[in-house]
Amino acid sequence: QVHLGESGGGLVQPGGSLNLTCAVSGGTFNRYAMGWLRQAPGKKREFVAAISRTAVSTVYSDSVKDRFTISRDNTKNMLWLQMHNLKPEDTAVYYCAVDFAAGDSSYAPTAQRAYDLWGQGTEVTVSS
Repeated sequence: QVHLGESGGGLVQPGGSLNLTCAVSGGTFNRYAMGWLRQAPGKKREFVAAISRTAVSTVYSDSVKDRFTISRDNTKNMLWLQMHNLKPEDTAVYYCAVDFAAGDSSYAPTAQRAYDLWGQGTEVTVSS
């Protein structure tokens, strides 16, 4: 049984940085595409970033492109989201998610419906 555990959220000032971590246990991590999604207060959950199972492909939403970086270490079963130049509109609960579909090495899904399992989330607040 696969379990996802996010950490690293917190309160940060605009322009600051945070590094979110997702520890994955169970399953075969190097077979899965992974993603980060977020849900802001009063809004629908939205895609943030995805990475293919081999890390050869990464995809970002337009709102975070050039500010966020998704990465993974298949030897440690870990997923990260480095966030820089944070803005108040980045305030949300951030979830890591796994797509169990055995896609090719470049498969990095952006559709929420592609993800099969979600973590409990970690809260990020960007405020002065």
